[in-house]
Parts: sequence; structure tokens; C-alpha cells
Amino acid sequence: MRTIYYNGAVYTGELPLAQAFVEEAGRFLFAGTNEDALAFKRQGDRAVELEGRFVCSGFNDSHMHLLGFGSTLRAASLAQHTESLKEVLDCLRTYRQEHPLREGAWLMGRGWNQDYFADVHRMPDRYDLDRVARDVPVCAVRACGHCLVVNSRALEILRVTGETVSPDGGRIGMADGEPDGRFYDNAMDLVYDAMPLPDKEDLKSMILAACRVLNSYGVTSSQTDDYCAFRTVPWSLVNEAYRELEAEERLSVRAYEQSNFTSLESLREFVEAGNRTGTGSAMFKIGPLKMLGDGALGARTAYLSRPYADAPFTCGIPVFSQETMDEMIGYAHEQGMQAAVHAIGDACLDRVLNAYERAIRAHPRRDHRHGIVHCQITRPDQLERISRLNLHVYAQSIFLDYDIHMLRERVGDELAATSYSWKTLINRGVTVSNGTDCPVELPDALACMQCAVTRRTIRDHLGPYLPEQCFTIKEALDSYTSAGAYASFEENFKGRIAPGMAADFVILRQNPFETEADRLHEISVEATYLGGRQVYGA
Repeated sequence: MRTIYYNGAVYTGELPLAQAFVEEAGRFLFAGTNEDALAFKRQGDRAVELEGRFVCSGFNDSHMHLLGFGSTLRAASLAQHTESLKEVLDCLRTYRQEHPLREGAWLMGRGWNQDYFADVHRMPDRYDLDRVARDVPVCAVRACGHCLVVNSRALEILRVTGETVSPDGGRIGMADGEPDGRFYDNAMDLVYDAMPLPDKEDLKSMILAACRVLNSYGVTSSQTDDYCAFRTVPWSLVNEAYRELEAEERLSVRAYEQSNFTSLESLREFVEAGNRTGTGSAMFKIGPLKMLGDGALGARTAYLSRPYADAPFTCGIPVFSQETMDEMIGYAHEQGMQAAVHAIGDACLDRVLNAYERAIRAHPRRDHRHGIVHCQITRPDQLERISRLNLHVYAQSIFLDYDIHMLRERVGDELAATSYSWKTLINRGVTVSNGTDCPVELPDALACMQCAVTRRTIRDHLGPYLPEQCFTIKEALDSYTSAGAYASFEENFKGRIAPGMAADFVILRQNPFETEADRLHEISVEATYLGGRQVYGA
């Protein structure tokens, strides 16, 4: 049966907008005028009046943590309660009262940001969380996911003392010779490894919960880093959870797995088990090797080429040595795998670019689509190298909503003047996709696009930051549709409303091309469709 959608404002990936489109068997059959679309109608077919509403391809969040987001939906949501430390602690107490813990469980929360605290000007520590509970372990993760704090009971379980040595690529916070409860980057694995592990049914439940929320934001595709959500859960179990959900026809988001590994040995085992970029199905597919190169600006763990302007005692934390990065990226490239590396600081980006350049030189391959995740603090010479190496960039425009408040203070005027320069990269021919790094941010595609277009904060309209880097509405939509499909080698399968493409689409109440730029985030999602099947309706 065909379904004809007509009397709409349909963005096909090109302008001007079309009026209508036809879907059959999960694929687009046609896009164009009302008259031509309705000519496809046969007996038994369905016609849907769009009443002028806007339709575009389903949104593709090109870097996020779907399983990790599902996990946070089982924790206290601190992001809505981070205007003061008191508010954070109150939220944790309330969550415990309303969600009694199972035996052996930890009280978890995520989303605090000390830069928003009005009552203190520091990160929480163990003694703050002791005021929430001393009888059970408590863990509160910073919004960026690169720092967490635990209470004294958790430190006892971890057996972390003033003598404990920080692991490579991480740091255990200390004050007066004792742990202060703060763990940064790789050191956070010490905490996560001590928590009870989810089983496969838990994983499936988390994935489904996350998918439901993504669908409500119009998201139909997720390029997701899941293997790091629970480091001691085997990647094979995560894959099984996805594939079982697909077989049960319950998966409502297409997942492209950004396969996170921290050693050459574990990566080699993964590849030798038959996992390479592109293996899988249209619903769950293995994507690139994913590496976490450094930390985040908010936690001052992003690895800079010079000391932080507001913390001259540190340049941040590199997670991998140049040698390890060269080995892992070189192996992935040689094996025909794509790679995507988190790089926020410019010193980290130097290492990533060096590794890519060496791998490509050793085994030339034009269409590798290796990428930089975040690509935030950059210098002009690095922007040129990204273009010359034909890399892809996974941007998070929504990060501007917070980072504008502290960017120059953190990195200084010189680096700030050439950073978050994604429009420059587009002008140089680089493909730039967009995403939210959820659960760092909510998977709100339209809010992310607003920041791309305005380069301003959403709540207080600070900015614009480097206004010459503003995207057009078309560029913002493309960054969330066709550019995301390109990042996963699927530009001939999805990302546009065109004949033969997967019928993944979103219906919006307002037309982004006719909406004030600073109100894009207010556009409501009316319905979301995956392969022609409705997976969300307002």
C-alpha cells in the first residue's frame, strides 16, 4: 500500500520546498507537487493531508551515547537542578526517597555543572555527597561526562586512599593528602567498574527507553558510542541486545555503533571476530573505531597546547600517547575500518591528525571518512590539515549554549578566535554533521540547529560567538540529515526525501525556513516515522 502525503512544505535536501511525497514499503517513491503525488494513488492507497506542516528527513544525531542515555534515565536528572550545589544535593535526596535502591545499588545522578552554581564556586566533593547519604554509595556525574564525584562510602568500597596512584589518562582528585571524591576521565573507570552490572534485559530496556525519547525529538538515526557505557560488559552482549530488539521489531532508531576501544589488543579481537565498518543491517551496523582522545573544557581536562588561561597549572589530560593512537588508528585503517576520535583540545587534535596522516600515508585510501568528534579548540593550521586529509567532522553546535559562557576565560583570546570553526571547514569542502553527545545534552535536534544558526546561547542569548561561523538554515538541516548519512556511508540509503531512500521522516508544526532563528528550538515535533512506520506522535 502506498501513502501519499500532500499539501505540505517538504524539504527534500534541495530548495525550493516540495509540496508532497509518496511512501511505499518503507521507501520514498516520489517527491514533488501535489498533483503529481496524488496521481500515484490507486485503490486501497492512503492519502494524508499535511495541512501545510513541514516535513524533512528524520534527524540523525551523529555522535551520542544511546545506551548511556538510557542508563541516565534511571538516575537523578541533575541538569534541571544545577543552579546551586544545594539544589543538586536536594535533587539526589528526593530521588532516593522516590526511587528506593535495591541491595548493593548505587545512588546515581548526572548533569551537575559547577559553572552554574550560585552558592559556591567549586565542584562538589565527597563531603557534599556525604550530606546526601553515608550508608550507601553515591555517584554524581558532571554534565560533560568527563568528571564525577562520589561520597565517602563509595571511596571505602573502592578502597581508594591518599596512596592510590592515578591511572594513565585520568586523575584522582586529592586534597590535603586524601581523596576528595573527584575522578577525572580514565580514573572514572575505577568507579564504574565497582558498580553492579546490567544484564542483557537491562541493556534492552535502557536502549528502548532512550529510543522513545529520541523519537520524540524527531531522531531516527543515532551514531552511538555504547561500549564505554559499562566497560566490563562485553561488546558482544551490547550487540546481542540491539540485534534481539531488531529481531523483535522493537528498535525504533537506526544505530551505527561507534566502537569504543582503549587498546590494540581489544580492537584486534573485535576485528578478528568479524566486526568491521559496515557489517550488520540497516537497523544496527558496526561503524568506526571510536577513541576518546582527551577530556572536556568544563572539567579542564581537554588537552590544550598551552596552559588553561584560568588554571595555568594544567594543560588538561591526554588519554592516549601518540604511539598508542598511531598503533590503533593505523591498525583500524589497514583493516578497512573507519575511525572517529574525540578531540576537544588543540594539543589532542595534533595527535589525532598525526595518527591519521601516518595511517593514510602507509596505506593510501581516499574514501576512508575518518573523523574528528567535537573538533572544538582549533588553530588555522589544523583546519587546513583537516581539509587536506579529507576528514569528516562530527560537530555539537549545542555545546555553544554552555561554552560561550566560559570559552575565552578557559582558553584565552587567541585560541578562542579560531575555535568552533565548523563553517570554515564547510567552506573548505569538509563534510560536517551535527549531534548532541547525549546525555551530555538532551537529544534536542532543533535546539542544536538553533545554536548552529545563531551562535548564541538559548536562554540568555549571549553572543553571537564568531558570527561568520553561523550556518544557514539549509546547512543546519543538512548537518542533521544528509551529512550524518554521509558519515556512516549511507548517503544513498537515507538522509533525503528522494525516490528509493528509506522513508525516515519527521513532521514539524512550524517551517524552520520561516521561523525566527532564535525560536527554532520552540518548533514542536508532530510525528516521527521510521521506514514509513510511525514511531512517535505528539
